[in-house]
Amino acid sequence: MSTWDILLWVAVPYAAIAIFVVGHVWRYRYDKFGWTTRSSQLYENRLLRLGSPLFHFGILLVALGHVGGLLIPESWTEALGISEAAYHAVAVTLGVLAGICTLAGAAILVYRRRTVGPVFSATTRNDKIMYVLLVGTIVLGLGTTVLGNLTDHPHNYRETVSPWFRSIFAFQPEPELMTRAPIGFQLHATAAWVLFAFWPFSRLVHVFSMPLGYLTRPYIVYRSRDTRLGSRPPRRGWERVG
Repeated sequence: MSTWDILLWVAVPYAAIAIFVVGHVWRYRYDKFGWTTRSSQLYENRLLRLGSPLFHFGILLVALGHVGGLLIPESWTEALGISEAAYHAVAVTLGVLAGICTLAGAAILVYRRRTVGPVFSATTRNDKIMYVLLVGTIVLGLGTTVLGNLTDHPHNYRETVSPWFRSIFAFQPEPELMTRAPIGFQLHATAAWVLFAFWPFSRLVHVFSMPLGYLTRPYIVYRSRDTRLGSRPPRRGWERVG
């Protein structure tokens, strides 16, 4: 292996992970008020209602697919009686569908930002970089998968990319595995590490702001100023107070 291979498949991943972790800690401590999606729903809602669900549900499926494909060894699925052909068919079908939904949603959101004046005015340079990195990473991953299957030469990434990824977190890196992966997978992995390094400094931090308190918060009681009780009797439990 060359120095370049060690730099790409050992140094870059560890640097990206360190920036990802330390960057989020720094952002949370010193920029809590900036920890937001900077929602633009007030400016335009029609395109947002279409593009946002497509993108978010699509990217959620993409993330779940990557978790399964990268973290679950091939031997585990074979032990469960799932053949490689069956696993590959399901993974490609769901992965391509999720990728297309994600890209369609992203395209609508980018179009919205470019064509709706107030939304475009609220778009920062940081947002533009984020969109380029995010969409570029998705395109590389989806394109590699689709091209590999269209040419009848799909690469079994669970023999190269997946064990390399797990070796990084086991602190026993095996960069030689990535040197055997096709160039498409190498570009996709590199783009992903760059995206993770940029993540803490973008609006993507909102991924870690789950509104769990919403599930346990008390009911909000609304009281009308109208003194009339109305023509319909109130439902049980909703009787007028006072």
